[in-house]
Amino acid sequence: MFIKVEGNQFIKNNIPYHFIGTNFWYGAHLGAKKSGNRARLLKELDTLKNNGITNLRIMAGSEGPDNLPYNVPISMQPELGVYNEDVLEGLDFLLSEMHKRDMHAAICLSNFWYWSGGLSQYLSWVTGEVIPYPNDTNDWEKYMRFTAQFYTNNEAVKAYNNHVESIIKRVNTITQRSYFEDTTIMSWELANEPYAIQNKAAYLKWIENSSQIIKQLAPNQLVTIGGEGNTPFPWFTNNNSLSDYKFESLDYITIHIWIQNWEWYNPKKHSNTYNKALKKAKNYINEHLAIANTLNKPLVLEEFGISRDNLDYNKESTVNHRNQYFKDIFNILLENAETKTNFVGCNFWAWGGFGKVNTPGAVSNNHLEFIGDPAHEPQGWYSIFETDSVTLQIIRDYNAKLDTLNNSYL
Repeated sequence: MFIKVEGNQFIKNNIPYHFIGTNFWYGAHLGAKKSGNRARLLKELDTLKNNGITNLRIMAGSEGPDNLPYNVPISMQPELGVYNEDVLEGLDFLLSEMHKRDMHAAICLSNFWYWSGGLSQYLSWVTGEVIPYPNDTNDWEKYMRFTAQFYTNNEAVKAYNNHVESIIKRVNTITQRSYFEDTTIMSWELANEPYAIQNKAAYLKWIENSSQIIKQLAPNQLVTIGGEGNTPFPWFTNNNSLSDYKFESLDYITIHIWIQNWEWYNPKKHSNTYNKALKKAKNYINEHLAIANTLNKPLVLEEFGISRDNLDYNKESTVNHRNQYFKDIFNILLENAETKTNFVGCNFWAWGGFGKVNTPGAVSNNHLEFIGDPAHEPQGWYSIFETDSVTLQIIRDYNAKLDTLNNSYL
């Protein structure tokens, strides 16, 4: 059965569906027969399943030539409208194996950020302009204003729409099911963290049109934006969840919380910054809970995390502070689930699993070793590995509590 929305709740098999999942954005790339590692993918999925982690946020879009700096090394769409079938079949394999394990996917169709190509690559393809990578220029505002031009460029939007249609209508080469018929797929996300910036009206029109297109193509699957919410910088991002998620073609609201990136929390000054940061995180959730309540839609916190202790990037370093943060966030979710508020699930960032950190702290493709940290970010920053046994025990325990709560409605 498809996961559906009834009022402010997700429903699976006729009972409320609450979850603690993860971001596993590189799953399709691992699943590629030629360029991936299917044996590792199966091991990752089994480990996730054994820890109760069955809701995976994955990417179904990576654009641009292979081996670009800071990008996914093997692209799904290396040229405009030209696809790497090996990566597409990797997505087929991933979904088919997830189905065997009763897992569900929130599939992100594009990205505001350049680490998977995304909206900036579509814009570059149709205009011929060079993408101003902030890793080179150290000018994030320039990149963001460049990418926000996407919403006003009809040719770029058309290229995006073509990709959306090709993915949703794709027939899985393993199961022979069209993607829009696959109950493994919980939802489609327009893009990862799209910002309006200087083009708010065009941004809203893009949200409305794109979500309606997806709803027409996949009427039994859910649709959302994939955004951060009302970030601490609304005067620049120009996002507002109340206006952005008002459309009937959007089924639920997403938020991301980055207490470290937003400079609320300093891992080298944990005792001085953590409690204040946690309070701000709680306020951020409550702010969006109020919006979700107004719109009568479920709310999912689909990205959150902090670094390893003392900003250490090595896989063997401790994660005591992360463990506390996860427990605090999971407690908030559990309390809301028990009272059936709109806050129904979360996906931590991000699963590193059995991957190796070959370039700890360095911005690189990590020698093609996929982990949770994309190539444009320091490797080993936010990844949760299978060796983080205490973290996994915490996740397992809270997922068991949520499962017990879900099953109590039988």
